[in-house]
Amino acid sequence: MTRHPYLSPDAPRVLAHRGLVTPDAAALGIAENSFAAVAEAHAAGAVYVESDCHLTADGVVVLFHDDDLQRVAGDPRAIADVRVHELEELMADRGGLITLAQALEAFPDVRFNLDVKAAAAAEGVGRLVAPHAERVLVTSFSDERRLEALRAAATAGAARRPATSPGSATVARLVAARALHQTRRVRALLADVDALQIPEKQGPLRLVTPGLLRDAHAAGVEVHVWTVNDESDMAQLLDAGVDGLVTDRADAALALVNERGTATV
Repeated sequence: MTRHPYLSPDAPRVLAHRGLVTPDAAALGIAENSFAAVAEAHAAGAVYVESDCHLTADGVVVLFHDDDLQRVAGDPRAIADVRVHELEELMADRGGLITLAQALEAFPDVRFNLDVKAAAAAEGVGRLVAPHAERVLVTSFSDERRLEALRAAATAGAARRPATSPGSATVARLVAARALHQTRRVRALLADVDALQIPEKQGPLRLVTPGLLRDAHAAGVEVHVWTVNDESDMAQLLDAGVDGLVTDRADAALALVNERGTATV
């Protein structure tokens, strides 16, 4: 399988989870997934920013994790019921709203890992990322939403499909196929993805195992683990051979990766 340009150069990769909000920035009221959070991640040296996509009432794709404003702004309204100018006002003193179009334009050297959170956003995500497919990975817990976004990118004229990571149903099938030693099934499930983005554990079940890493790497698929904030956990996962860390502490993870890289020269 040919490596997608999103995954070049070689790993390990640090994916700034919803941008970067340092303790100092949080004390000032800066929110995750804001323009300031993406800018802070970029300033810290993050090449990859993980974010989430919702659609506003007036059809604008915005970077926002929750489907409502309660946690971030104390407002119970759903993102789908709010117009973009209202979101801009609400986010003005929280780091600033950032739309997907703005993110792609304002940060041309950032590679975005986009989780399609709302079904209504899938088509818009695909259309917007089509000219930037070489630096975008599209994912979702829902394979249906993920595939709809990829189809929309193709329809919008993407020169190649964006990179992609499977949804939770596909991951569950992969884990089951590995447990049953269904080698062909495992290969088939990994055939059309570029990265496997998973938590280290799901309840009592450990997902990141030496066997899974071997199978993924044999298929040319990277393994990115979320959400890893403890530095000792970061080091252990890198030692185990994972290819990427999705973290709220991108600054600490980048320092660790750079230190380890220097140490191995």
